[in-house]
Order: sequence, then structure tokens, then C-alpha cells
Amino acid sequence: MTGSEAPPSFRLAYVPGVTPDKWVRIWNERLPDVRLALTQVPAAGAAGVLLDGGADAGLVRLPVDRTLLSAIPLYTETTVVLIPRDHLVTAADEVTVADLADEIVLHPLDDVLGWERLPGRPALERPATTADAVELVAAGIGVLLVPLSLARLHHRKDLTYRTVTDAPASGVALSWPEDAHTDLVEDFIGIVRGRTVNSTRGRQPEPARSKDGKQTAGKQTAGKQTGGARRGTGGSHRGATGGKGKGRSGGRGGKPRRP
Repeated sequence: MTGSEAPPSFRLAYVPGVTPDKWVRIWNERLPDVRLALTQVPAAGAAGVLLDGGADAGLVRLPVDRTLLSAIPLYTETTVVLIPRDHLVTAADEVTVADLADEIVLHPLDDVLGWERLPGRPALERPATTADAVELVAAGIGVLLVPLSLARLHHRKDLTYRTVTDAPASGVALSWPEDAHTDLVEDFIGIVRGRTVNSTRGRQPEPARSKDGKQTAGKQTAGKQTGGARRGTGGSHRGATGGKGKGRSGGRGGKPRRP
């Protein structure tokens, strides 16, 4: 490499609540010479960052515009209601939307659940952000429905949450621009899909060469690079952020543990 050539890198955007740590660790083990640069972006701005070339791929919330972006769904999160610890709702392990009919339900401008009709009673004003809405919950102004990962992200000792069994859910996907399906994107697809380092899928391997540098004859194995990855789905589950579609962040399945 000459002094004018920059070392290779892969830029990964991710939205609040998503924890890419496991995939980053595997990337660093498999491609130690390719720096993985992480950038957290607002959920509503993730598509713009990808389309403007600000990142090579992103861990985003669904839906995305499939005419411009490819996406592989990874998992679907459980939706919970965030409440004060002394709230009446804490008497139940799970609640339904109907159980919140008499509550003031806060609806921040950066909401990611995509409600057709918000449950409960509306607040006088919409909070600007989820973080602002959490402060209002702590002040006893209302309750807030969010994906489980965001409830954990905004954890407070004076708040807790309960699963809402019939609320809309938020899906998380790996996404990238349709016209920018590069080898490094395919490498990351392999990681989030759990492919082994020796998998034949993904980028095509370098041809074998003899000692004199000439390509040797014989059958070469080459994986398909595009179609399957774009059409595939990682399978959804109801759980928190994490790697392989288990129920909770970090791995194990099951219902979210009450804090």
C-alpha cells in the first residue's frame, strides 16, 4: 500500500436500542485489517444516511423503502409500556392495549411503533423525543409504549415496564443501498446470518495459484453473492435486540425479565 492509499474500512450505522457489539466482535476477529466504524443515527434518519453515502450499511428499524434499499429482517422486538414503579399496571405480568384505555399515553415525535390509532388518552403535546417522554413518565404525566430495547436504553430506578401483548411491534433489519451491494456488505451479511468463516456463500474466493503465481486448473467454489441475500429473511421473533433471533438481548429466549 502506498502512502496515498487509505486502509479499507466498513461504516455501519445503527439506531438507538440496537446493540451491534456481538457482530462487531466477530467482524474484528474475521477481518482484522478492515476497520469497522460505528455511527449511531436517529431511527427516522437512518435511510437518509445510507442513501447519502454516510454509511455502507445500517441496522435500522422497519419499514424501509424497498425501491431504494435492500433489507434483511433480523428480529422483531417485544413492545412494553414504561410506567412508574408504583403504578397500578405493575400488578400484572402482561397487559393489553385495552388495559391502558384510561391512561395518558405519550406519543413522542420519534416514535418507532407506527400506530394506526394510539391507545389511551392523548397528552396535550407530543414530546420531541423518547428521552423527553421518559422524563414525563417519571414525573407521573403519562405512560409510554416502546420496544423493549428502548425501555432498557432509558432505564431508570424509579421506572419499570410490562409487556403489551397486542401492541404493534418494531422490526430491526440490516439494510444497504440497492446499488451498493459490495463484498464488505456481503461479509457483514454473513456475520449477522451466522455463517461460518468457511461458508461458500458470500464473496467469491480467490483462485488457487501455483508457486509461480499462475492460476491452477481445477474446479473452483464460488458462492452466490446477491439474490439470496436480498430476498432472505432472518426470521422474526418477539424479543429484544441481540444476535441470532433469540428472545432477549444477548442471547437467551423467553419473556423479558421484570426489572
